[in-house]
Amino acid sequence: MKLHNAMWPGLVGKGDGPDQEPPISLEHMLDLTAAAEVNGRKFDGIDYFLFLPHTDPEASDDDLRKIADLIQSKGFSVGSLVAPVWPGTIGDSAMGDKEQTDKFLSAVKMACRVAGIFNEHGVRQYGVIRIDSAEFGVEKWREDPQANTSKIANTFREAAKIAADHGERLAAEGEICWAGMHSWKDMLDLLEAVGMPESLGFQADLAHTYLYLMGYNAPEHALLHDGYSDEEFYAAYEKMTDKLRPWTIDFHVAQNDGEVHGAGDHDKTGKHCRADDPNGKLDIVKCAGYWLKDAEQRGIKHICWDGCMFPNETLEQSGTWNTILDTMIKVDESLK
Repeated sequence: MKLHNAMWPGLVGKGDGPDQEPPISLEHMLDLTAAAEVNGRKFDGIDYFLFLPHTDPEASDDDLRKIADLIQSKGFSVGSLVAPVWPGTIGDSAMGDKEQTDKFLSAVKMACRVAGIFNEHGVRQYGVIRIDSAEFGVEKWREDPQANTSKIANTFREAAKIAADHGERLAAEGEICWAGMHSWKDMLDLLEAVGMPESLGFQADLAHTYLYLMGYNAPEHALLHDGYSDEEFYAAYEKMTDKLRPWTIDFHVAQNDGEVHGAGDHDKTGKHCRADDPNGKLDIVKCAGYWLKDAEQRGIKHICWDGCMFPNETLEQSGTWNTILDTMIKVDESLK
């Protein structure tokens, strides 16, 4: 299994607003990743967020090839791409009116264009394009859950057709902050409503799906409650993964301390912790195994570490990346 690092921790939650840290450039994120090494093994590649300041959505073909050259020059391939589907980027709510959903679909088209250039270049040979509902929070969704899930499913279906026409697959990231995707059960209902498993699947993230178990934004779907035993935890974990694993086509290794976290416009989402965080709730290697059972049969060729919203000080420390790489190696070895 190829081991990738995400580039978006240098962007998500960063900015020039009050109490925000500045973004970290793509080249510096690449250099931080390239410096990591454990027993002679290094990261194989990166997963990549398709928006400013790392990528101009209007970049020319030549400019995108230069980005591909830069990534390749650091010894990396590109795996999964993140389409800029959110309001304020290119896209807008998948649950919105036609103008909004058209913007959402335009972001998917843009991501497919970049994917095609990277594929033709040779820097990218595997991976998916990540999306979510781009409808922040669940209050509006709760006004009419069935109708709103149907709206999101319709948008996702159109997006999946676009992806399929470009030879790509979409993965919907399970995260409690996105309407219609905010619990394991609502996520499953949405995937089934789309009904295009060959073109649209699920992206599982260890940090986010832990909060699925706890029912953070959907208490009615909680599989665990505070004070649970190890036995209760793994019984619940197996129930969740058995439902969502058949849909899972992309995977993020991460740690969570049971809390939500946010910065800037990105709020109340699963808190990503350092791999060795003493408050981490997850046995990362064991939990990853539940999701990655038969991974190759679902086309998964790489796994990615997601350190979304790590403070810049943490991102700048070489020890952070060596510990992460060591953890990912252990996940990979556990699958053999």
